[in-house]
Amino acid sequence: MIRYYFWLSLKSIKGNPWLSALMVLAIALGIGAFMTTYTVFHYMSGDPIPHKSDKLFAVQLDNWAPDSAWDDENNRPPPHLTYRDSHFLAESKEATYQTAFFSVIMAAQPENPDIKPLRAQGLVTYSDFFPMFEPKFLYGSAWTRRDDQQRNSVIVLSKDMNERVFGGENSVGKYFRLNDHEYKIVGVLDDFAPRPKYYDLVNSQDFGDTEDFYLPFTLNDFLKLRPAGNNSCWKPLPTASYEGYLESDCVWINMWVQLDDEDHKQQYQQFIDNYVSDQKNLGRFPRPLNNQITDVMDWLEVREVVTDDTHIQLWLSGAFLIVCLLNTVGLMLAKFLKKSGDVGVRRALGASRAQIFYQHLIESATLGIVGAILGLALAWLGLLMVRSFSPDIAVLTHLDFKLSLFAFAVAIITSLISGLYPTWRICQITPARQLKSQ
Repeated sequence: MIRYYFWLSLKSIKGNPWLSALMVLAIALGIGAFMTTYTVFHYMSGDPIPHKSDKLFAVQLDNWAPDSAWDDENNRPPPHLTYRDSHFLAESKEATYQTAFFSVIMAAQPENPDIKPLRAQGLVTYSDFFPMFEPKFLYGSAWTRRDDQQRNSVIVLSKDMNERVFGGENSVGKYFRLNDHEYKIVGVLDDFAPRPKYYDLVNSQDFGDTEDFYLPFTLNDFLKLRPAGNNSCWKPLPTASYEGYLESDCVWINMWVQLDDEDHKQQYQQFIDNYVSDQKNLGRFPRPLNNQITDVMDWLEVREVVTDDTHIQLWLSGAFLIVCLLNTVGLMLAKFLKKSGDVGVRRALGASRAQIFYQHLIESATLGIVGAILGLALAWLGLLMVRSFSPDIAVLTHLDFKLSLFAFAVAIITSLISGLYPTWRICQITPARQLKSQ
C-alpha cells in the first residue's frame, strides 16, 4: 500500500511540477540557512570532553586590587593565577589531578641541517596535564610526577612537530633542541585538537591550533621563561628582577584540577578558601573572599565562547525556517485543494479518510526528502562561504554525517508538519457535494 501511495505522490508531483518545485525550494532554503548557522553553533557550544567535563575545573583566586574588581559586572576574579599561588596549588596534591601551565614561544633547532630553525609554541605544565585532559599518544607516553620532582629535561611533542622535524618517525628517546637546551623526547601526541580549546581560552583562539610541545613546569626554576600569553599586574613588582616577577601579584598562569564528585569539590573549595585566608594574614588578597572553581561547560559560558551574535543568528535562521514552513503550508494547501475532484471520486469509490490522509502525507514526505537533499547542498555551499569569509572558524564549518542526518530529519519533519493542515483539509471533502459540483 505504501508503494502505491508513493506512486500516487510521484504522479501528483509530475502533474504540477512548478508548484511542487516551489515547495521543494522553500524547504531547501529553510534547511540550508538553518543548518549553515546550526553547524557553527553546534561546534561552538559542544562539550569538548563529555565523559568528564563535570569533573574538570578552572581555578580562580581573587587577588586583584582592593578598590576595583577584575570583572565588575559579574564579580568574577581574574581567569589566571600568580606564579606563587599556582605553584602551591599544583604541588599540594589536594585534587585527583592538578596542573598549572603557561604558554611560551621558543626556537626549535633541528639536528637535521636541511631543516631551518622553527618558531614553536608550547606549554610549560605538570605531568598531570595528560591524564587530566587525556590527549592520545602516538608514540611513548607522558613524563611522570617523578620527572616533575627531579626537574628532568624531558619533552612531549605534538604530532605535527614530530612530522616536521623527524618525518613522522618514532622519535621517543631522541633529543629535541629548544633555545640552546636539549630535551629528551618521552612521548609524541596523536591528533589532539579539542574544539573549543577549553583548557586555554584566554591565551589562544577558542578554536585555534594546539601546542607544538610540552615541557615540565618545574624546569622553569632555571629556564626562567617569560609567558607568551596574557599577563596582568595591578601593582609594581616587588623587585625589578625575574624572581620579583615570580613573587609578584601578576596573574598569568592557568590552573585546572580534577575533582571526581561533589564532596571532593566542596573539600577543594574549602582548601583554597583556607589558603587565601592564610595569605590575607600575610598582607595579600585585599579583596573579599571570592574564590571560584568552574567546570568545563560553565567555563565556556563564562568565557563567552558562544557569542550573543551566534545566538541571534541561530534564532534568525530558525525564524526563517518557520517562514519557509508557512509558505510551504500555503503552497501545499493550494496544490491539494486543486485535487479535490480526484479525492471526491476516490472517496465515492470507497477510499477511507485514513487512506486519503496517508496518501497525501507520503506526498509531503516525498517533497521533504527532495528538499532535504537540496537543502544539504545549500548548507554545504553556505558553510563554504563562511570558510572563505571567516577562515579563523574554518574548523567549525564541516557538515559531518551526524549533522547531515539531523538536517535530513529536520527537512522531513518540517515537510510532514507542513502537510498536516492541507492533508486534514483535503480529508474533510464530502464526496457527494464534490461529485455534484463536477
